[in-house]
Amino acid sequence: MVTYDRSRVFNRLRQFLMYLGPAFIVSVAYIDPGNFATNISGGSKFNYSLLWVILWSNLMAIFLQSISAKLGIATGANLPEMCARLFTQKTNWFFWIGAEIAAMATDLAEFLGGALGLYLLFKIPLVYAGALTGVLTFFIIFLERYGQRVVEAVITGMVAVITVAYTIELFLAKPDWAQVGLHTLVPSLPNGEAVLIAVGMLGATVMPHVIYLHSQLVQCRKTIQTDIQKLKHFKLEMMDIILAMNIAFLVNAAMVVVSASVFFTRSMAVESIEQAHQSLTPLLGSLSSGAFAIALLASGLSSSAVGTLAGQTIMKGFVNLNIPLTVRRLVTMVPAMVIISLGIDPIKALVMSQVVLSFALPLAIVPLMLITKRKDIMGALVNKPLTNVIGWVITMIIVSINAVLLYLTFTGNA
Repeated sequence: MVTYDRSRVFNRLRQFLMYLGPAFIVSVAYIDPGNFATNISGGSKFNYSLLWVILWSNLMAIFLQSISAKLGIATGANLPEMCARLFTQKTNWFFWIGAEIAAMATDLAEFLGGALGLYLLFKIPLVYAGALTGVLTFFIIFLERYGQRVVEAVITGMVAVITVAYTIELFLAKPDWAQVGLHTLVPSLPNGEAVLIAVGMLGATVMPHVIYLHSQLVQCRKTIQTDIQKLKHFKLEMMDIILAMNIAFLVNAAMVVVSASVFFTRSMAVESIEQAHQSLTPLLGSLSSGAFAIALLASGLSSSAVGTLAGQTIMKGFVNLNIPLTVRRLVTMVPAMVIISLGIDPIKALVMSQVVLSFALPLAIVPLMLITKRKDIMGALVNKPLTNVIGWVITMIIVSINAVLLYLTFTGNA
């Protein structure tokens, strides 16, 4: 009897590990360099006050990633492909343009992050560091020819590096855990600038391009499935999502906590990633600044690779464009290289790129919710009425926050 129980546990664990991976690729987008920018800025200026934004953004991310994965499992197609089947050509071109703008904003954050990581670690000039980031990204994507699982393993390893780095940072920062708990649970927005940073945090955490991508990533685990098999697949993928997304949440929260503990307590409003790195050495020592730079580099490289995967899904799905990967990657590198060449403040560019992403979110969420509520398409995995309500509430929250941001921006209060 004991042998049987152990065997059953082993088989369940082996089955779970077989399905582990897609959400870890997706999770990289939630700890990309844009998160570094918004979280460092938010923590240094507003202490722990915006931690609740990280919590609620993560809950939204878990919900939306689960719906995206469910669509892929139920239909055997990704979200852009389903949009191409169900909506008009004009609508799909509109969706594609919005998705590409979001992808370019994402690439901006990723390339800047990777370039800054190389610059901080090895003192490579930013222009050359940006080019090297592009080369390293191509190498990671090249590994896809050996199977998606190889890319999953590489990216999961980078997530582990980021997690370890920020565990070290937390240990050195010695935060006020009572305040951390309070501000994680109690919402507050001190002023208009806090709204801008909060929207940036939302855009950096709930990423539109990986809502498209997740529905594609689950395909490699798909076989010819009955409804029961699809439900089992979805259950296992939910475990993958919960594990990966909560690791991303802890890393994001750690970024804010470290920034608040180290910079806000010393009345240092951090305006650049370089400033954050330089300040950590005298305040916490070289171990802290080194861990920060390594985490930033791992984040930039891994999220850049994920952005390329998402771009392939977006371009092929909506409008069936087959642009060579090299050409697409070179085009999307241009904004980041221009910013680096002109000497524009990277952290401001990173924060604004995340705000752009929050405006692009409804273009991913609305078709996702419209499709997954249809039983004729989703079958046994169709959304329950409560799921639909939650999805539309999340959409309204995002649109409302963006409307407030526009008002504050045009009235000069942001």
